[in-house]
Amino acid sequence: MNTETPFDHARIEQLPKSNTEPCGHNHTLDTPISPDGTPVLGERYEVAARGGRAVRLKAGQTIRIINTHGTQVCDTWAFSTHNLNEFMSWEHGRAWLSGLIPKVGDPLISNRRRPIMTLTADTSPGIHDTLMAACDLFRYMTLGVKDYHDNCADNLRLAMKAIGIDAPEVPQPFNLWMNIPVNDQMNVDWCPPVSKPGDYVDLRAEMDCVVAMSSCPQDIIPINGEDCEPVEVHFEVHE
Repeated sequence: MNTETPFDHARIEQLPKSNTEPCGHNHTLDTPISPDGTPVLGERYEVAARGGRAVRLKAGQTIRIINTHGTQVCDTWAFSTHNLNEFMSWEHGRAWLSGLIPKVGDPLISNRRRPIMTLTADTSPGIHDTLMAACDLFRYMTLGVKDYHDNCADNLRLAMKAIGIDAPEVPQPFNLWMNIPVNDQMNVDWCPPVSKPGDYVDLRAEMDCVVAMSSCPQDIIPINGEDCEPVEVHFEVHE
């Protein structure tokens, strides 16, 4: 979808200039799974509608992210625990895969061109997105929103801050279940997910990392279902 509303340049200049700082706040900052993001193995956690959460994984552990209602996009990031400036990067990942969407067994590549995670299971039809930036306040401004709107970029920043980390930037996320078809004229569309309730993906950590997730707050275009109604997703961490 193209820009519909002119930029409010004066408003933009009043917002934080650092990519680390959120443009607003929501419940994400106050609801970490634990003070430092360490999970209880096997426990099911919620990523509430319109919010985010972050979790620490050790190399070899697997996170299962569950599309509880089948209609929800989950923006997903991974940062190396030992160097937050190394993170899952889809500019690098698409080149590695020579494709747009990873399949089961594919590595998910960092900006240092090595696997940070591996996609080990996917019960959905496998339609995800690696093209679109995380929604942010600027995106909602172009869609005509006048006040603060929850957004995935801020959910990442807030989820990381909630466990004592500053995200160095907002990389291109792995947009789980986001349906962005590309036609033969190389145009894209914004469509509802084709996943079903309970579908999940398993991502195995190939290094110690922090995984952040956002239950995408987009409620203007139908990427979270025809009703444009964001809902919660869930996750679990297993050895």
